[in-house]
Amino acid sequence: MKTYNILIAGVGGQGTVLASRLIAAAALKRGFNVRTTETIGMAQRGGSVTGHTRIGDEVFSPLIPAGGADLMISFEPAEAVRNLHYLAGDGTLIVCDDAITPVTIALTGGTYEAETMTEYLRKNVTKAIILNGKPLKEQCGKTLNVALIGAAAQSGVFPFDIKALEETIAEMPKQKELNIASFETGRKVYSEHVG
Repeated sequence: MKTYNILIAGVGGQGTVLASRLIAAAALKRGFNVRTTETIGMAQRGGSVTGHTRIGDEVFSPLIPAGGADLMISFEPAEAVRNLHYLAGDGTLIVCDDAITPVTIALTGGTYEAETMTEYLRKNVTKAIILNGKPLKEQCGKTLNVALIGAAAQSGVFPFDIKALEETIAEMPKQKELNIASFETGRKVYSEHVG
């Protein structure tokens, strides 16, 4: 199997690391070779966090090269723009359009317009799936990360079946029921988005 690369992008506290690990664990369940790593930077200060997950027969490095991501899931539009150089030309982007104002903007009284970011993504990404984040956050709260994995699973972009993710989430030691519900919410929201 050709290596399949997934980049998760978010800010500190959104569960970027957990999302990468969930996907990696699901791939392992189906017998794939997996490498994963995270770059957390200033995560505790609301800074950027990325998770790299590489799935395939022969994967030697956990870092995705520029232009090498088959899929990017972004929990926030500015993080999608910031990491867009990782996405392959024919790659799929799934992004939540509900913005988290960066600390630097909030402290300086500046403005951050998510619409500008999402419009840029629409113009520059062939396969951009931009989901309405407000209802997702209202329903899923802190488990938005799992909801967006559910949306990605429903789109059929993963190189393994949805059941692998369902089994992995069911084995989580904390908030299992909430995560299962959020995963299903993400699947439903994706279906409504494309329907």
